[in-house]
Amino acid sequence: MERMPYQQERDDKVAFALPAVYEAPGAAGWRAGLPTLNGSLVTLRDLRTSDAAALHAALTTEAVSRFISPPPTTVEGFERFIAWTHRQREAGQYVCFAVVRRGSDIAVGLFQVRSLSPDFDTAEWGFALDSECWGAGMFIDGARLALDFAFDAIGVRRLEARAALANGRGNGALRKLGAVQEGVLRNSFLRKGRYFDQALWTILRSDWR
Repeated sequence: MERMPYQQERDDKVAFALPAVYEAPGAAGWRAGLPTLNGSLVTLRDLRTSDAAALHAALTTEAVSRFISPPPTTVEGFERFIAWTHRQREAGQYVCFAVVRRGSDIAVGLFQVRSLSPDFDTAEWGFALDSECWGAGMFIDGARLALDFAFDAIGVRRLEARAALANGRGNGALRKLGAVQEGVLRNSFLRKGRYFDQALWTILRSDWR
């Protein structure tokens, strides 16, 4: 996800005004806390404050951060980000899973889903994974868990993703999952003073099932 919804500079200054949220089946459960989802290679679980140092190490490298909004630059910044994800989840607007290898408990990435409509009918998802985990099948394994959760537990109908056209790996991963490219958003992503065109990808619940 090129545009992370979290903005560190606003976190302590702005009170988020959130609309009423439609209670999809299971919504009360995930708003109170995310379940643990087990795949063959990875486990997705709720974020913990103790994940901050591992996420800082995994997601601030040039390879990982090149095509995402700037992640927090310090461990303390990741701690604030994690606290923010919990508040947004409790408000019914956003979920963020930590990615850990099966058999480990060290966070190596994130899967995020945020509402684009008051009832969470339409949402945007994104992901970031330690470059040491690339090419090992961990993304596809985790993405399937995240998408099942978005469609079945949250009740999302239309799931969007945006990836810079220059991000060949990200676009290839979305295509491999069966996402459909609906268009190109010109000059829609600013990173380090440069604007990038983005592909808009969608997966519908009816397609996924």
